[in-house]
Amino acid sequence: MKLILGSGSPRRKDLLLQIGVVADDIRPPDIDEDPRKSELPRPYCARIAREKAMAVQADAGDIVLCADTTVALGRRIMGKPADAGQAAEFLLSLAGRRHQVITSVALRRGDRLWERTVVSAVKMKRLSDDELNAYLATGDWQGKAGGYAIQGPAGAFIPWISGSFTGIMGLPVAETATLLQAAGYPLYKETS
Repeated sequence: MKLILGSGSPRRKDLLLQIGVVADDIRPPDIDEDPRKSELPRPYCARIAREKAMAVQADAGDIVLCADTTVALGRRIMGKPADAGQAAEFLLSLAGRRHQVITSVALRRGDRLWERTVVSAVKMKRLSDDELNAYLATGDWQGKAGGYAIQGPAGAFIPWISGSFTGIMGLPVAETATLLQAAGYPLYKETS
């Protein structure tokens, strides 16, 4: 049995290491991540994680682990910004308000699928022009849902969260461990 991580995210790889899990292979799937018309953030996130898991090539006994993280302001899905201008727009929309960070995990083994979605609430402080411009200059917004990552420089903008810190980072560790065990992955194996 091999564990295949269907993600190129170094954060997800590091979060798996927290529970002693090292993927045997990394195979990021190439799927269309555009939201469907009128699709709400939570069902969108779950669908993308599920589609990623189904898109990864694996043998019947292998376990495929995929996840998707979405930032939602109300019904609005804030994906990965296309450029610094869109990142600024996202951050200014989030500044001074609470929003949701949704991470869905999908685990596939053969034709069985296990899924879990974790929703966390995040408050971002109001941002001065200097703070916003200095942050944009770091480039840390690139490839990040909503234009930020809590574990990077933007962590200084987040005074309050309610939920899963690791979920906000991109892989809720407790829920992922439960899914791995449900799929028969030996999480706490003896090393001799």
